[in-house]
Amino acid sequence: MGGGRLEFALGVLNGVVGDYLHRNDNGLATPMELFLDGRPLQVERESLRRAYPRSKGRLALWVHGLAVTEAVWSFPGEPAVTYGSLLERDHGFTPLYLRYNTGLRISDNGESLARLLEELVAAFPVPVEELVLVGYSMGGLVVRSACQVAAEAGHAWLSRVRRAVYIGVPHLGSPLERMGRVISRVLRDIPNPYTLLIADVADLRSSGVKELGAPLQSRGHPIPLLPGISHHLLVGALAVEERHLLSLLFGDGVVPMASAAGRAGRVGHDLLVPPENVQVLTGTHHVALAHDARVYARLRTWFEEAP
Repeated sequence: MGGGRLEFALGVLNGVVGDYLHRNDNGLATPMELFLDGRPLQVERESLRRAYPRSKGRLALWVHGLAVTEAVWSFPGEPAVTYGSLLERDHGFTPLYLRYNTGLRISDNGESLARLLEELVAAFPVPVEELVLVGYSMGGLVVRSACQVAAEAGHAWLSRVRRAVYIGVPHLGSPLERMGRVISRVLRDIPNPYTLLIADVADLRSSGVKELGAPLQSRGHPIPLLPGISHHLLVGALAVEERHLLSLLFGDGVVPMASAAGRAGRVGHDLLVPPENVQVLTGTHHVALAHDARVYARLRTWFEEAP
């Protein structure tokens, strides 16, 4: 599913310097588009009718994370199998796969996604009864940003959203980005041309990457999850035991458990999600969360429940 070497390389390139590519109108910058079988899909009624002839108007949007493409959802050795294809088989949700420039600011991608979904709902060949949003890693932050934009703008598509799922999402930030910032600052304090050059290279992190240090904040305050939507959080842990020191320190290797679970430990900063809507998956790592049979088992259970 769009998993060729060129697509992989473009995903990485856009994640690292996508904002630079976009600013300079470089043809390598990835536009935000829906993709089907590795090809861009026009958000136009006839194109959508041909692409989804059997859709009943229950849609699930799958939003990938940093420096990858929609191919990240494919199961190893089974490129046609994704959470989306399984959910369509089991619950009838038509899968829609997004590809976008992950090097742009999360807020910019959120605005673009909000506009795209407004166009999608208007153009879809059958009435959209329900729209499920599923974000992996950075994709979950883009989903949250799009919902906030839609709420403020009064977009019609938001009324179709009753469920949102966040898989390995750094709701409270990722320490890997913050580590990059610290290294850059330390190197700049050393009066040596070589260390200054290395610091310049360390600063070549895209806006999207830099925002992962403290995402979705307005004047220092976190943006809350929108009410009226059933929010589900899936958290990864490296060790087999959830309370193992390795899991507590490193989470899934990229996103700490507390960040993925929205537990800041400070009043007004926690995501108020019911405990039954937070699931910890042990013995895994960040990348595997996008294509793990155990993750889908939990998704299937959540979707069997009324939103």
